[in-house]
Amino acid sequence: MSIEWVSVSPGRTEIGSDNRSILFGGIGPKHMVEISYRYSIAKHPILIEEADKIIQSKEADLASESEWKLALDQGVITGDQELENLSDCCKGNYWNKALDGRPHLMDDWTFQIVKQWSSGKPTTRLLAKGSTEPKFARLVRREDELEFEENPQRLPTNRDTTSLLKEEIVIAMIVGIIPSFVWAYFNASEGYIQTGWPGLVLGGIILGLLSMLFWRPRTTSYRLGRNCGKVKPNRGKSL
Repeated sequence: MSIEWVSVSPGRTEIGSDNRSILFGGIGPKHMVEISYRYSIAKHPILIEEADKIIQSKEADLASESEWKLALDQGVITGDQELENLSDCCKGNYWNKALDGRPHLMDDWTFQIVKQWSSGKPTTRLLAKGSTEPKFARLVRREDELEFEENPQRLPTNRDTTSLLKEEIVIAMIVGIIPSFVWAYFNASEGYIQTGWPGLVLGGIILGLLSMLFWRPRTTSYRLGRNCGKVKPNRGKSL
């Protein structure tokens, strides 16, 4: 079949989300990737059956999400209503991901990262292992002599759970527990706080957790130093 290949220049791009609310959040953490090699990518998604034949013939590979995103930033790829397959897989996050453009691969992965096109605009989706939903793929041709480094810059292996737990305790206090006691002080019967405080605490905790549906503070994102190229935490709004 005839594939329209387009060139992609080396550069940096951003992937992921720093919003961890359930309804509006995405795959995290948000991070920067730097691709130092040139490559060609299929301008349009390709039927998965045709893509498999080309991959088996070793003429091309499945594009990584990093390669896909840099190509999108440079305006050289497009789609319509396709759900396209990429080479990346994960456990629902990007922790320990290499930041040099290679696919994010895991032996014990649970989700495949795919792109859903709708009216010419793409969104990121996670498909559970075993799903056969994707009907298209995005292919890439890298430089013949390209070899990825053995020890690339990577994201941390996991999130800071201690800091996250402290944050959740503060949110539960401010959003749920304190308002519950204030309400009881002004509206409940005399002595209710003394006898019913466990229920107020539990209700406040539940209310704090429910707030996760709509809001959570922006999480730490990660960038690559302009001069040193090292991974650095970035707590601002943009990379």
